[in-house]
Amino acid sequence: MSLAQVHYTSAAPGDEGTAGRFTAVGPGVSGALLAEIEPLVRYEFPGGVPDRPSGDELRSLPQAFGYFVLSDGSRLVARSAPVRDTGGHAGPGVRFHAHAVHLPPGVPLPGDRLPVEAWRSPHWVAVTPDGAIPDPLTLPPGPAAVSEGLDDFAVSRGPWLAAVLADLRRASDAETSGGRPVVLVERQCADVARWLGLASVTLPRESAERLTFTTYTRRPERSPSRVVGVGPEDAAAARAAGLRVHECAGPPPADGGPADAWAATAARVWRSRSPELFGEARELPGEPFAAGPLAVTALCAGVELGPDGRAAAAGWAADRPYALDAKRTGQLVEALTSPAVDDRTGPEFDAAGRLFGALEGRCPAAVTAPLAAMLVTEAVRGGNGSLELPHREAFAGPEGAEVAERLGPEILTELADTVGSRSVGRTIQLLRVARLLDVDGRESLPGAIDRLAPALLAEAAAAAAAHDGPPGFAPALLELLDEQFEVRTALLGALDRIAPEDPGAVARFLERVTLPFTGTQALPHLRMCAEVPEAMATLGGDRAAVWHRVLRAAGLSPFAEPLVLRTAAGLVWEDRAPTVGEARLLLDAATSDAHRAAGTWARLVDAALGASTGGTSAAGAPTAGTSTGGTSAAGTSAAGTDEAAGLAHDLLRGFPEEIGGRERAGLHLLVLVRELRTGAPEPGWAERVRTLCAQAEPVEPALRERAHAALVERLLAPDRPGAELYDFVHGDDAELIAAYDRAARTETVRARLRTQPAYAADCFTVWTAHPHAGRAWPPVAAALLDDVLRPAVRALSAEAVAEVEETVGRTGSSGRADAFRDWNRVSALGRLGRRIAGRVRRG
Repeated sequence: MSLAQVHYTSAAPGDEGTAGRFTAVGPGVSGALLAEIEPLVRYEFPGGVPDRPSGDELRSLPQAFGYFVLSDGSRLVARSAPVRDTGGHAGPGVRFHAHAVHLPPGVPLPGDRLPVEAWRSPHWVAVTPDGAIPDPLTLPPGPAAVSEGLDDFAVSRGPWLAAVLADLRRASDAETSGGRPVVLVERQCADVARWLGLASVTLPRESAERLTFTTYTRRPERSPSRVVGVGPEDAAAARAAGLRVHECAGPPPADGGPADAWAATAARVWRSRSPELFGEARELPGEPFAAGPLAVTALCAGVELGPDGRAAAAGWAADRPYALDAKRTGQLVEALTSPAVDDRTGPEFDAAGRLFGALEGRCPAAVTAPLAAMLVTEAVRGGNGSLELPHREAFAGPEGAEVAERLGPEILTELADTVGSRSVGRTIQLLRVARLLDVDGRESLPGAIDRLAPALLAEAAAAAAAHDGPPGFAPALLELLDEQFEVRTALLGALDRIAPEDPGAVARFLERVTLPFTGTQALPHLRMCAEVPEAMATLGGDRAAVWHRVLRAAGLSPFAEPLVLRTAAGLVWEDRAPTVGEARLLLDAATSDAHRAAGTWARLVDAALGASTGGTSAAGAPTAGTSTGGTSAAGTSAAGTDEAAGLAHDLLRGFPEEIGGRERAGLHLLVLVRELRTGAPEPGWAERVRTLCAQAEPVEPALRERAHAALVERLLAPDRPGAELYDFVHGDDAELIAAYDRAARTETVRARLRTQPAYAADCFTVWTAHPHAGRAWPPVAAALLDDVLRPAVRALSAEAVAEVEETVGRTGSSGRADAFRDWNRVSALGRLGRRIAGRVRRG
């Protein structure tokens, strides 16, 4: 079939306003297509072209060779070249001539060649012919000129090779037809054509055919091609336009630019001068640009690849172990396990582990043994804790004995080290490898387990704090426990011993990692830790019920194993003290000896001291009692105080040697508060309250308030011993005296003063009896006389006032009665004076 040819040349003199004109157009090329073709074949000279260039200078000017897809689906292959202007026209002395071939839709190039192969066709012309000329796309048989020397060119462009191939692959994607072009900066446009020649060999045929291009342009941002070539002088403008630019004419990049595993592997194939491998790789199953088939082909051919390429090869072969014959499988394993490789990565080892699992049982042991040896060597020496290990059977032969002899001492030495830092994953891996290689580690096992158990809790807690889900070592740990009975027994025992010290941590660990402890081991503490989440969920806030259920899960009596008390208490009341009622439940669950051995007596003390032991008034002050042994006005905490005091009494009796210091003083203070409220405390209780509060510092605020309230309630009672009041007043304790002042001002006391003359007389005697007792008492007593007692006496009848006066004289002396009359007269005169003043004002 004869293809239509088109010729276009620069504008002639007199063609002002036009860039050029078509000088010859073959049949079938419409005017609309010519309008589309014209900007594609137009040529712009580079800067600095001489007015009259020499022959060499003319030949050195770039030629624009391009392949374009037109709007109707047809295609155009064109060459635009500078030619000497022989007409003597003004200008640089050169013109350009474009020669193009039009391919209708669906018509391939002659010989099914690719467009880039016509770059060096001898049939391109630089003048408009008078008659028919040969089709420049009709090439002679054999490799086209552009394919010659591609190996050398690829090696010379090694630093850019992977990144350019990656971009050319993306440019050939059918989905990126509307994307912006990839720009290749070269001094010679022939080198741009060689890049396209590399792409035509590297890419699948259908991808290479989609790769439209032009080898030279001054306006890359306007080009419809997917790949464009520019000279160094236009590189900056292309970069400023936001295009993807590869400046292959400058210094090599430091890192070669971004490239995927396929492109990196393809670059290594070219540098090894083995382009035939691209065709072999396409015969293997897989996606067109998957790195695996090409990487497998390259490794089997002896091409050295990087970690990503080797990982891709191993991963592909692991997914398709049936795709390679025995010879190529052996070649692949040999390449992957080569001793010369020293840059293996974690993903590469993971892929090699998957490959071993896929080949094991399909191939002779001699083929897979190098993989097994490499994997366990990496597990021991490389510290790869996530590596998938081979099965034990892989080391049954002489190869396994050789590996065990080499790695066994290293494993035992590291397991025996209890000083250096070692992660949980590392310990698990060492134990698993020791079993695989049948290394006898019985001597080092106890120390390794004692170190592993707390590390499990610490790393699991760190993972929980980071919200990382289950700890990463969990799958390997469960495999280890499933594989090795002796390790499972030792580790579960170690965790059971740790549980009483930090049961909450163990319980949280068991929620994240379900350990298999359903065998014959007792493991009471682990069973309790495993039981508590469900108990909490089922029983809610009933901590007493949770306590009973968790304790039953232990399967042992607290009398036989006191430490279950500590574990249960730590699980139920991990970061808080029990209530008094819960503490009583705890105390009654076992003997004092059991609590002493478990250390739970300290929680009981905290419960007693931390109990809410006092009500408060609206002003926040302790409220005064109504009588000796009565309840406070708040009335809500008396029962709680009595319970706490009863618990304190039993604790002091049950743990006399263990409880000391401030805790002992606080418990005695609780007992004294109850005695002040309900009984007859030993004499000296006023001073004892002050002493115990000082010894219990820092005393719980509620306990201090309740102790002060109980003391002042007793001191405000009519039958309080005088000696206690004397000790209180002369103790000059400002805080206690302030509590007394607040209690004396309550409505309860004021009502009693207004209704009980004898009580009013007693208060007058007390509040006037110690005028020089320290610094705190005199102003408080004087204020109580004026602010509390005087208003109460004013409200009394004359008979009641006389009774008060008589009582004061009878219980004190005639002088005391005179003092009351004088004090009351001042009050009466004050009232009389106010009445007279009022009458004068009204008059």
